[in-house]
Amino acid sequence: MHRTRPLPVLNRKGKSMHRIIIVGGGAGGLELATRLGNRYGERTRPARAVVTLVDRNPTHIWKPLLHEVAAGSMDPFTQELEYAAQARWHGFEFQQGELAGLDRAAKRITLAPVNDSDGEELLPQRTLDYDTLVIAIGSTTHFFGVDGAQQNAIALDTVAEAERFRKRLIAACMRAEHQSPVPVVEAAGDAPASAESPAVTEPRIQVAIVGGGATGVELSAELRNTAQVLSAYGLHKLDPRHDVGIVLIESGPRILPALQERVSSSTAELLGKLGVKLMLSERVIEVAPGVVRTASGKAVRADLTVWAAGIKAPAVLSHLDGLAVNKLGQLEVRRTLQTFTDDNIFALGDCAACTWPGNERNVPPRAQAAHQQASFLLKAFASRLDGRPLPEFTYRDFGSLVSLGHFSAVGNLMGGVIGGNMLVEGLFARFMYMSLYRLHVAALHGYPRMILDTVAHWLRRTTLPRVKLH
Repeated sequence: MHRTRPLPVLNRKGKSMHRIIIVGGGAGGLELATRLGNRYGERTRPARAVVTLVDRNPTHIWKPLLHEVAAGSMDPFTQELEYAAQARWHGFEFQQGELAGLDRAAKRITLAPVNDSDGEELLPQRTLDYDTLVIAIGSTTHFFGVDGAQQNAIALDTVAEAERFRKRLIAACMRAEHQSPVPVVEAAGDAPASAESPAVTEPRIQVAIVGGGATGVELSAELRNTAQVLSAYGLHKLDPRHDVGIVLIESGPRILPALQERVSSSTAELLGKLGVKLMLSERVIEVAPGVVRTASGKAVRADLTVWAAGIKAPAVLSHLDGLAVNKLGQLEVRRTLQTFTDDNIFALGDCAACTWPGNERNVPPRAQAAHQQASFLLKAFASRLDGRPLPEFTYRDFGSLVSLGHFSAVGNLMGGVIGGNMLVEGLFARFMYMSLYRLHVAALHGYPRMILDTVAHWLRRTTLPRVKLH
């Protein structure tokens, strides 16, 4: 067991510095570490805090982009950010490792060993001491105990999973080009095909997406664009609309159940125009190789299956030295974002269950919520370091946007933006959606670098195909 630093930590003036550890380098965690490092870290005079970011991966990518990585419309290696480099530029430290344990009495966390791709140990098990701990480890895929789902479906939780799906899609397209069309199996009572009514064939490739939330909807639209681009570049000779089928399966009566019904209806209409088949009120009970079965008895052919049906908190949160969790495994926090069990431990983002005054549900697991909570904690820690009472967090819902690739975007803007509630779609909604990521980049690097990054991204798109072809 290794401890990374002695106690206490002193700045250049000999004063003890507050140790802040942030576990989780997602949108909220990385933004918080960056801004705390800029304000209180080793480059400030005098430094008031040692800020340490912990993540199991060495690089960061904005999770809402993973559906674009899966569809090949975004190369992850051009968008990933090295945590170690970000730490060097912004005055905090980075430790790679997965949270394995917590000792609240000693104010210490344990990180699991880190192994390389061959299973060889890179970093041993270590401990880190803290004065303030922030847990921001996000969420993971919820398979709801569905038989075969975890084994036979791909969940877009990580870059590696998104890349695996993309490569399997390209391989499936190349194989299908030399296969005979698949005839549709006649259901009982169907009239046989005639000369005037030739037999209909199924798509040579069929992708089943389980879950009609934002991830499933966005992926289905991106995949339609991917099929068109792969065909245009001659990677296969299939008809991108009729030979590549996309089926979106949702257990509820409509897609995008978390958004307003008019947003859902508008999105369903747009997906229909793209040739995406919607199967609503169909609960998946089994995912087997090549087929998805529903509770109503339907069997959906699936050459590739993506699971996007829900999220849950990581299991480790239920084993952290007595910290209270809700039925979804999220850490229960007060309006200050402190856990009910320990004033020195905070939580933000998808892994935190924070009440939303005036609403029956908690603050939703969205990137905008994590961003707002990171901004709140930056101010709250100023009070904490000065010994003043902490303020309370208030979530402001600015609406939701769903991308349909380069085809369109839909969503609703809420009071904080327009003073009301308005359905938006088309080019304006697409611009708003793209702006969300650019605001994240600005929070990490500042606006000048964000502008340069935007220009560089545009230049890359003018010299490269719109979809990664290998």
